[in-house]
Amino acid sequence: MEINERGFSNKALEDFDLIDRAVVHKDQQAYATLMKRYKKAVYFMILKMIRDADDAEDLTMEAFAKAFKNLHRFKKDYTFSTWLFRIATNNAIDFIRKKKLKTMSLNNTLSDDSGNAVTIDVEDGDNNPQDEFIKSQRIEMVRVFVDKLPAKYRKLVQLRYFDELSYEEIAQELEKPLGTVKAQLHRSRELLYEIASGKEKHI
Repeated sequence: MEINERGFSNKALEDFDLIDRAVVHKDQQAYATLMKRYKKAVYFMILKMIRDADDAEDLTMEAFAKAFKNLHRFKKDYTFSTWLFRIATNNAIDFIRKKKLKTMSLNNTLSDDSGNAVTIDVEDGDNNPQDEFIKSQRIEMVRVFVDKLPAKYRKLVQLRYFDELSYEEIAQELEKPLGTVKAQLHRSRELLYEIASGKEKHI
C-alpha cells in the first residue's frame, strides 16, 4: 500500500477528496462512491459481531446514515474508514447491549483497511442511563431518511426500526408471508441506502 508524506494511503486521500466533494459541493456521486467502497466491509465486520444477516444489514444501513449525516464533522486526522468503522462498531455494540446477545468474544481487535487497530470494548451489566438517549438518537437519524420512502415501505420500516419488531412479528402484524416481509424490507433498505448516498437533496 502506497503511503504519502502525510502518512495516509492513496485510498485515504481519495476518500478525503470524496468527502470534500460530498460536503462542500453536495456531489451525490461522491456519497455513492464512499458507500460502494465500504458497504461490504462494514457489513461483514458487523456480521462477525452480530451473527445475524438481517440485523447486520439493518445496522449497516444505520451506520452509513449516521456517518453521512455527520460527514461535515469529519476531521482529517485519521482515515475515513477508521471513523466509519468506529461508528458502525459503536452502533453494533449498542445493539448487542440492548439485545444482550451471546456473541463472539468482543475483546478481539479488528483492523481497518489501513491496518489501524479498531478496538471494541463492551461493558458488562445492565443497560446504562444512556441507552434510551442512544435509541432516540438512532430513531431520529433514521427517520430523516424514512420520510423520503414511498408510503408502502414506511410502515415496514416503522415496525422494524421504531417499534423494534422481529421479522416474524411484522409478518403477523401485517398478515403477510415472512418471505414477503423480508423481501420488502430488503428493498426498503436499498432505497434508504440510495437516499443516504445523496440521491435526495436533503443530505
